[in-house]
Amino acid sequence: MTEAFRFEITGVNGDARTGAISTPRGTIRTPAFMPVGTAATVKAMHPERVREIGADVVLANTYHLMLRPGAERIAALGGLHEFMNWPWPILTDSGGFQVMSLAKLRKLDDDGVTFQSHIDGANHRLTPERAMQIQDLLGSDIEMQFDECVKLPCPETEARRAMLLSLKWAERSKTAFVEKPGRALFGIVQGGDVESLRVDSAKALADMRFDGYALGGLAVGEPQAIMLAMITCVLPWLPEAKPRYLMGVGTPDDLIEAVRRGIDMFDCVLPTRAGRHGLAYTRAGRLNLRNARHADDASPVDSLSSSAAARTYSRAYLHHLVKAGEILAMMLLTEINLAYYQDLMADMRRAIAAGCFGEFCDMTKMAWQSGETSIKS
Repeated sequence: MTEAFRFEITGVNGDARTGAISTPRGTIRTPAFMPVGTAATVKAMHPERVREIGADVVLANTYHLMLRPGAERIAALGGLHEFMNWPWPILTDSGGFQVMSLAKLRKLDDDGVTFQSHIDGANHRLTPERAMQIQDLLGSDIEMQFDECVKLPCPETEARRAMLLSLKWAERSKTAFVEKPGRALFGIVQGGDVESLRVDSAKALADMRFDGYALGGLAVGEPQAIMLAMITCVLPWLPEAKPRYLMGVGTPDDLIEAVRRGIDMFDCVLPTRAGRHGLAYTRAGRLNLRNARHADDASPVDSLSSSAAARTYSRAYLHHLVKAGEILAMMLLTEINLAYYQDLMADMRRAIAAGCFGEFCDMTKMAWQSGETSIKS
């Protein structure tokens, strides 16, 4: 394993690309999907299984770990990798998303954000400097700048204000970042749904020379077409040789279309959340195991899945578990969904390497349309 953080592009097909992010704790194959482990756990999953189904990296969240159990406590216990028994790469979000999602529980000023804890009501302060300090204490491999994420749609004046504030916080985050061998810091492009603001943000961040670049503030209420337009306008202004990360995205179709445009990394709660609510992602589309139509169906969820759970448990049994409220339903469906997402990323990497990514996208979408995605669930 290398002691340096490095990104190598290994294949290109149109704008889609494959690559490898090297870190001291392992290599991240791109395009990559990062399961979300907000509070130092991927819900309903053993860490070993997350790895076994293909994940090279997981995401954890600065804000939530700051509240519970506390960054200093985690550091005293050996850091986040040892704490959660995940020796492979970890990316930590800075808490910028919570600036939007917890708007009713926070007060924002130019220096930072004061949050009222949703757990016990206590006040906690996040600034760019504190966000970097927490991520350093956690020992994450990829850290994110502190930023302000706005919900879409919003007025252009509001998008501009948040973008300019995020650029100031990017400079402060970079200054406060604790450089260590193999550790990386990513900047976050903001600007709402306004192309000129996104371009200005990307240009300014590129000048700051981050180790990678993320697009934040998307998939937060806007149509997919707007999200894709923002990707298209931003990527030409970001360094081609650095990783590109689309934060908080998304559906399988979102992933395919973003990879088609040149995105390398993703995270989203969708596959784990869907699993906890009786939904399964498969090569034939999305299954709602709550539906009575599955009660007598002895067929597996997905006979081609890399997950044994998808190949061996019947739809009838999973329907029973879901209707009975059994914890095992959440565990099995979460694994099935995460395996589907990892299989999708692996299939995309192979298609790009083989020079047939466009054909792969067409065939994949055709399978969805002819399967369960044609059934409203």
